[in-house]
Amino acid sequence: MSEAEFSIIDSLENVDQAQWQAIAGDNPTLAYTFLHALHDTRCASTQTGWTPRYLVMHRDGALAAAMPLYLKDHSRGEYVFDHAWADAFHRNGIPYYPKLLSAVPFTPVTGSRLLARTPEDRALLARAALQVARQLQTSSLHILFPDEQDRQALEAAGFMLREGVQFHWENPGYADFDAFLASFKMEKRKKIRQDRRRVHDAGITFTHLAGRAITPEVLRFFYSCYVSTYHAHFSKPYLTLKFFERLLDQAPDSLMIVLAKRGEAPVAVALNLVGGNIMYGRYWGTQEFVSGLHFETCYVQSIEYCIRHGIARFEGGAQGEHKMSRGLVPTPTWSAHWIADERFADAIADFLAQETAAMNQYIDELGEHVPFKPAGA
Repeated sequence: MSEAEFSIIDSLENVDQAQWQAIAGDNPTLAYTFLHALHDTRCASTQTGWTPRYLVMHRDGALAAAMPLYLKDHSRGEYVFDHAWADAFHRNGIPYYPKLLSAVPFTPVTGSRLLARTPEDRALLARAALQVARQLQTSSLHILFPDEQDRQALEAAGFMLREGVQFHWENPGYADFDAFLASFKMEKRKKIRQDRRRVHDAGITFTHLAGRAITPEVLRFFYSCYVSTYHAHFSKPYLTLKFFERLLDQAPDSLMIVLAKRGEAPVAVALNLVGGNIMYGRYWGTQEFVSGLHFETCYVQSIEYCIRHGIARFEGGAQGEHKMSRGLVPTPTWSAHWIADERFADAIADFLAQETAAMNQYIDELGEHVPFKPAGA
């Protein structure tokens, strides 16, 4: 095997798209078009506190491995919260920012962060990333939502692991939505039907739009709802209409929209990403309150779509015990962390040991409240 050559790049513009896709796989959030759109539309840029410092590895002039890396001067848009760590640094007169981060900006989706074909190359990337963090003199290096192969490589390289939880739906091969409902306990099944009837009685119907079936008009309606959702929470949206237009133009097959209408007038919308036989629930918004509309638009309709199209898994995004009543179950997620200052590294390691024990207990307790009938019932 020829020798690996590492370099840091601040844009994907000069990376061969086909070579990138060969190592990125079929996760839509790791696709060249998705990441490059985030940067090219300035959603993830130095101006927004996400300075790209991608680690790339070449062999014989060809891209062999890569790692999305960012210099961050804040902790927003990450969904793994380290504000208490930053505060402890600052209270002791030590800067926490800039830190180095490997993640898909604004996207709490598990996937590869060490984009490589072999375990050996994943190990090389993990060690090289530590060298980059030291060379840049950052306080720390954080890898968010790595998959299982990455997690093993990162732990072997000396990273500390942090456990989290999301709520995912698995499709064992339901024949139809009624078969899915039949797997529920009676009272949980009755509640879903009541909620669906309430939405129907409000005059709401649903349309599923995928790929080129999504029109620019529907996308603009989605974006107005997306912005309204952020404003309702006194927050500023991370993503621009130009970003979503770029995805629709260059990667339409990665998009699926649930559109709620009353007559011909759109009322609410949810946008999902699709790839690798998985659908990822991402954004939603509405123009009016209708009881049960959020659950129906975001979760129930998406699960129904997955069943109809044979999609194996639906990931409901960050947070939300309420998702369990719709059939999404607690699923561990992970992040990996390296802290340059050994004093803080030791303290954080102690904290993570306690937090992991508490998280495991929490997940076990959640597992006792899944809505499904016991096996064999």
